[in-house]
Amino acid sequence: MNDFAGAASQAAWLIASGDAKLVDIVLLSLRVSLAAVMLASCIGLPVGALVAVTRFPGRKSLIVVLNALMGLPSVVVGLVVYLLLSRAGPLGSWGILFTPAAMVIAQTILVTPTLAALSRQIVEDGWDEYREQLRSLGARRIGVALTLLWDLRFSLVTIVLAGYGRAASEVGAVMIVGGNIDGVTRVMTTAIALETSKGDLPLALGLGIVLLGIVLAVNAAADVVRDAARRRYG
Repeated sequence: MNDFAGAASQAAWLIASGDAKLVDIVLLSLRVSLAAVMLASCIGLPVGALVAVTRFPGRKSLIVVLNALMGLPSVVVGLVVYLLLSRAGPLGSWGILFTPAAMVIAQTILVTPTLAALSRQIVEDGWDEYREQLRSLGARRIGVALTLLWDLRFSLVTIVLAGYGRAASEVGAVMIVGGNIDGVTRVMTTAIALETSKGDLPLALGLGIVLLGIVLAVNAAADVVRDAARRRYG
């Protein structure tokens, strides 16, 4: 109990004093996860919307695959990205293995199916409601998808924020493709794992508190956006 209290007090001091090492790790984590979620949103949201408003052979199978990929194991993604980016891999010439760019790619692959699957359901519900109105305006499929994405933007923001929470709390893939290099690719989750194994509990606990705070803040923001949209649009 005394050890925990001591570690907690030191962790609080690291956070309050703005410890340089802790701040650098947190900022890198935020940059990597934000970049990954932005890329995943540019891919996943349009894909989900197009699947929602389009009918084609194999559509149900594609929906099943998207839903299944929401549970994609992060270590598997890390392994695949590692093999692609290694020197012997097809993308080895890029030379980005063990860099933040590789971590962004891995997190993007993890988050994209989640955004695509959840946005598909939301846009499909909107399509069922506005189908006749949009058809009467002569809108094409791509136009319909873009219109619904804009009209449902507040609901979709909550999905994007949830995707950010998944990216920020991910450890397996970024550990594999980033290498957990101090000052280069060490993010909150990998640093927590390393510092705990080294016995540096204050830093590990401090990073854990910050990570938990970020996840809580993201979920709170999602609730605020959802409530604001409900009050404004009903």
